[in-house]
Amino acid sequence: MSNETNVPLPACLAKTWKQSEGSVLAGRDVLTHCLIVGTVAQKLIAQMPDWLKEAYFPEGSALVVACHDDGKVSPTFQHKIYKNLSATPEDIWAVLKSHTLDENAQWGGHAGVSQVTLEHLDAGKYIAEIAGQHHGWSPNIGARQAIAEVFGGQPWLSQRIVLIEQLKTALKQDFPAVENAIQAKLLAGLTTVSDWIGSGSLFDDPNEDWQLKIEQAIEQAGFVAPKIKQNLSFAQLFGFEPRQAQTALIELANQPGVYVLEAPMGLGKTEAALYAAYQLLAQNKATGLYFALPTQLTSEKIHERVDAFLKTILEEDSLHTSPLLLHGQAWLKAQMGEDAAPGGEWFSQGKKGILAPFAVGTIDQALMAVLHVKHGFVRTFGLAGKVVILDEVHTYDAYTGTVMDELVDTLRQLHCTVIILSATLTQERRQALLKTPVVEQAYPLISGVAHDTLTEITIEQMEAKSVAIHIEADTQAAIEEALSRAEQGQQVLWIENTVAEAQAVFLTLSAQASGLNIATGLLHSRFTQSHRQINEHQWVTAYGKAGWAERNQQGRILVGTQVLEQSLDIDADFLVTRLAPTDMILQRLGRLWRHDNPNRHAQAQCEVWLLAPALAQAIENPKQAFGHSAWVYATYVLCRTLQLWQDLSQVNLPQDIRTLIEATYQTRTETDSLATYLHELETQRKKLRSLALQGMSAIGRAKPDEAVTTRYSEQETVEVLLLKQVELNQTHQNQLGTWLTFSDDHREFYPHNGRAFGHKKWRELAAKLQLSLVKIAIHQTPKAVKQKNLAWLKDYLYLGYPDEQADAAIRIALIREDDQLITLDGSPQINEKYTLSYNDWLGYQTLKTEG
Repeated sequence: MSNETNVPLPACLAKTWKQSEGSVLAGRDVLTHCLIVGTVAQKLIAQMPDWLKEAYFPEGSALVVACHDDGKVSPTFQHKIYKNLSATPEDIWAVLKSHTLDENAQWGGHAGVSQVTLEHLDAGKYIAEIAGQHHGWSPNIGARQAIAEVFGGQPWLSQRIVLIEQLKTALKQDFPAVENAIQAKLLAGLTTVSDWIGSGSLFDDPNEDWQLKIEQAIEQAGFVAPKIKQNLSFAQLFGFEPRQAQTALIELANQPGVYVLEAPMGLGKTEAALYAAYQLLAQNKATGLYFALPTQLTSEKIHERVDAFLKTILEEDSLHTSPLLLHGQAWLKAQMGEDAAPGGEWFSQGKKGILAPFAVGTIDQALMAVLHVKHGFVRTFGLAGKVVILDEVHTYDAYTGTVMDELVDTLRQLHCTVIILSATLTQERRQALLKTPVVEQAYPLISGVAHDTLTEITIEQMEAKSVAIHIEADTQAAIEEALSRAEQGQQVLWIENTVAEAQAVFLTLSAQASGLNIATGLLHSRFTQSHRQINEHQWVTAYGKAGWAERNQQGRILVGTQVLEQSLDIDADFLVTRLAPTDMILQRLGRLWRHDNPNRHAQAQCEVWLLAPALAQAIENPKQAFGHSAWVYATYVLCRTLQLWQDLSQVNLPQDIRTLIEATYQTRTETDSLATYLHELETQRKKLRSLALQGMSAIGRAKPDEAVTTRYSEQETVEVLLLKQVELNQTHQNQLGTWLTFSDDHREFYPHNGRAFGHKKWRELAAKLQLSLVKIAIHQTPKAVKQKNLAWLKDYLYLGYPDEQADAAIRIALIREDDQLITLDGSPQINEKYTLSYNDWLGYQTLKTEG
């Protein structure tokens, strides 16, 4: 073989096979791997509804998928894979040893070779690009052609062509016509997902019959069509008869389209949307459900409600009776290879959840389906044909609003049913989301567009709730009032606009409540997921219907941030809130006297204290007057809000909602300082729209998730891993690894070879680390660490594109006994400008260093 210029096709490897003791053997050859992936795609297509297959997945789609790794039949890739084997055959190495180019840096790796090969065969522009993109982005192949010497010249090209002919024969397919960009995105998503499933551990051993494992692999990855019970009534699902508004939405949203339900807090928007989703699922008009929340932290009770909903609508023998909900991390246990395996870029509940038949996740993951982001097309594929419920959609800034408009338009093309829920939409935003002129001004209101026909349905008014308004400039006076009411036994809610302010108020309140029969709690975004789940469960239960029986046993004060204004079914007797835009204030008022509670304290009054400066002071010096809030919300909007609310002594809900929203956001001519603030806002809006359009443009290389944003902020964020102790290079059960002690003092061994204790344990260990991550503004995090210094974590957490010299995509810190965060080597010099600390009652805290 030493005289040959290439490696025979059967000896061209697609995979290595890592053993539990660490040795690396030859895995599947390229042809077999491509057949596995193509067959997985065939099975996935077969279980799709006919209307989705006919629209986007014609005969031949599985062949497109199967050709993705044709480029692995190239000298540089085979050099790389044979070099990694524990033992390399000498005759093959003699052919490969001189091919040492860094193919990823030069032309995007084997995916680029697949692309130029399919271009050479005139398979179609989109088909070639799909193969090139299957690792997340388009390779930089430049002017290179399939016959290029660096790709092995004619001998290796001939073998790649033979491989494609063998795939055509085995799959009994030829290339289809791919009509447009949206179809290409869906096929690209199918290609990547099929590749992840076909690269799972079930196919590791090349000596086993892969055909017997296809169904098992698809099931273990969670891609099995759910079995839906038929003819369930609304009352059977939720235990009560539907209101008029719920019935109206259910009757209207009976086919793919875009539907908007504008209604006050407490009307039952969630149940209405879920029953509409059930109808579509039962009639095979939808493939699944994605329930998108504003943030990860508005979640616990929504997950419980969706979980109960799914347990009711699914047949007992359905795979999903224990739903693969994002929140429970069950989806992380799904067996998928490569990028979706532990340590891969897509091994996180936020990303993988969008692929599950049913998931509760953040709206950000859906928005990334239309941004030019790595694997954005995987999200597009994950959403196709689903009911997508966008919950708590309000007046987002121009950046997010622009991306959301594009998302809704794309979902319509994907045959999705989009149900948008909001208590506080402006007329302008409703029109933008529906992409058609609207007429009706009533509130509550249902609007829908299906087959380009607009329907608007007015809903009967609910009984009014009158809320007394008190404007207060003195935070200390509000603290005393909150303590006084809590001492009586009332349940008080206090909402701040920043985590730092919430932490400071909580410390003051908890100190002054000491010795009184008052419980104090704190909820915000800077807790690890494990602590946040515990805190949220405790406090949402105490303030929800489940806590009614114990409500009067003691007074309580719950302090938090914007997470308390969204998607949480909590009921406070008294509310204190920092001034925010009108729509946010109204959301917060939705947590005040939410239910007709028989156990409400006798002295409670339905009242809110708005912490706000005098209007003249705010207009003259907004940064000083509004404090930290001026960095969160636009100065002009805060001034308009204060101008509106300063003279109100009460509001009637829901009757006043539309009037208050429109009065805040309606366009008007301004003078003096307000004109300046308006100009600043308009300039910023133009900038944000431009940035959003740039983010959606497919020009240039797709960016990794951490390099793009769905919410505009000038503060870059990064995830921080928080642990108590790290014991490197330890031996346990004959494995070299690291002992990690978590914040709850639980100690776990992480072998350096993640597969050492089996794939199931490997995924469980990786999933546990996800619970100890917290996302923080990058200037308030520990110093960056090189990937090579965190190599012991690379099998469990994504550290970034492999490069030992590059900084890891995460930061890491140890929690000292006094709660201060320190570096892995014990240094307290973890950040130049801030002292950092963490505990389970305050969360992640940053204090600016003196000087």
